[in-house]
Amino acid sequence: MAGSRASELPRRNRMNRTTRKNGWFTLLLLIAAIGIWAYDHMKELEKTTGNQPPSATPASPAGRTSPAPRGTALPTPAAPRSGRYETYQNCTLVTARNNDGDSFLVRLHDGREAEFRLYFVDTPESDFKTYADGDTNHDRIREQARDLDHLTAEQAVEIGKRGKAFSLELLAKRPFTLYTEWDSPFRDQRYHAHIQVKVDGKTRWLHRLLVQKGLARLKTKGSDLPDGTAAEKERETLRKLERDAKSNKTGAWAL
Repeated sequence: MAGSRASELPRRNRMNRTTRKNGWFTLLLLIAAIGIWAYDHMKELEKTTGNQPPSATPASPAGRTSPAPRGTALPTPAAPRSGRYETYQNCTLVTARNNDGDSFLVRLHDGREAEFRLYFVDTPESDFKTYADGDTNHDRIREQARDLDHLTAEQAVEIGKRGKAFSLELLAKRPFTLYTEWDSPFRDQRYHAHIQVKVDGKTRWLHRLLVQKGLARLKTKGSDLPDGTAAEKERETLRKLERDAKSNKTGAWAL
């Protein structure tokens, strides 16, 4: 009888170990299932939100909507449209550390603020930078220098400073008109825009002025203009402006 009880103990211990293993295995399966569900749910949310700016009111049938004003959750009236773009007149430049020759923090006429980047053009970096993770912008500067008639990196930065000063002075001088469809390719709350400014009594596109002055390269995403000019047609115009700047030895092409 004692021998029978003794033989039962190892069997029960094995059964207990098996039960515990099965319990852990079930728990791991449950955790994995929850993780897969959470990942799928996040992807589904990304599909439904798209490029809609944060804090935006629900999209209307007319298209995308713009961000809600800072400090309020109230919906804002829809902006007038120029084709696919929302049109904002009487915009003003906001002083910000990240402002440069082709991207700026802008205050819309209703008080909202957002960062916008020009279509078509890229002005060189205006300073050599080393970031917190040890990375730098030096490779980007060398690439910009190469595209601008093989400048030195130092010359490219000098053109970047000139481009920054030109754009910020122009935008700070008087209110301007901005056209956007609130597309943010990197989902970083920076949105592409076309910007119109007044120069000598004439309405001009800012991206064209930068190319004409030899202060930017043709590099980034293009888009049809609000006046209906096709993106490829605009690229042809910009290439001609660039050729003229080279011939006239303007900006980067004079170095």
